[in-house]
Amino acid sequence: MEGIKLIASNKRASYDYFLSSFIEAGISLKGTEIKSLKVNGASLNDSYVLIRNNEAFILNMHIAIFKEGNIFNHEPLRTRKLLLHKKEILKLQQKVKEKGYTLVCTKVYLKNGRAKLEIALAKGKKNFDKRESEKEKSQKREIERMKG
Repeated sequence: MEGIKLIASNKRASYDYFLSSFIEAGISLKGTEIKSLKVNGASLNDSYVLIRNNEAFILNMHIAIFKEGNIFNHEPLRTRKLLLHKKEILKLQQKVKEKGYTLVCTKVYLKNGRAKLEIALAKGKKNFDKRESEKEKSQKREIERMKG
């Protein structure tokens, strides 16, 4: 895809959850946060999306402190607001309440200079599901080895 630069991805999410309904959301960032994203990247480990008062927020997303920043530098783990349409938020909130889903972050990327976040509806995997997906992954790896 043109104009898209991947900053961070959450590989653990697909291991721990069954992912569905991927949605792109903007992130409300401060000046030092966007500069730090471009230089240092971000960490999505243990981050998740929470919906409060019909607004979506991302928690535990780590953006390193910008080294050229001054006293106005940002807090690395601060709660950031997500930019979504109200209909999207209400639809996600309904699914989270009804069916026991949760919202996890899968990617952070820059799209035409703007920070975007890909979130997904996620349903937790049991241990046997994780073993099954691990088995499938190793079988695919084995098949690729035989071909090449």
